[in-house]
Order: sequence, then structure tokens, then C-alpha cells
Amino acid sequence: MRVALICIDKAGALQTRLDNRAAHLAHIESSGVVEMAGPFLQDGAMVGSLIILDVPDMAAAEAWAANDPYAQAGLFQSVTLREWKKVIG
Repeated sequence: MRVALICIDKAGALQTRLDNRAAHLAHIESSGVVEMAGPFLQDGAMVGSLIILDVPDMAAAEAWAANDPYAQAGLFQSVTLREWKKVIG
């Protein structure tokens, strides 16, 4: 199943994002379940994340999100996991 992970950063947390970016990208690369990913932008600055996971169930998506170095660093104001259906692309 595909799951959209929608994360919004805490205000003023850009440095936290930058400090943990390499570990976050390594988590994406090593997990093998990320279909696509990228940051939300506001005035050109990163302010959140959209990650599409291809996982067996919602529990696997929740575990992936909890183990994301960004989440462990306390970057996010909110995290939403939604089942998602790929139609185009």
C-alpha cells in the first residue's frame, strides 16, 4: 500500500532540518520503501516534507515515520499519514 507522509516543520526550525538532513536522506535511501519525497517550500525555504511510502501496512508507515531522524530531532509541528492511491505518474 502507498502512504503519503505529510509533515509540517515547527516555526523557526530550519537549522534543525539542516542539521539532520544527511541522516534523513540516509534513512530514505536505506529503507527501500520511499517512492518519492521532497520538501514543502515557503519563499524558497524548506518548511515541511511530503514522502510517499510503499509499505505493507499502516503500521510499517508509522514505524518508518517514527524512525525518521527529522522526527526524532523534534522538527515537526504536525505529522499526517494518509493512505494514497497512485493514479498518474
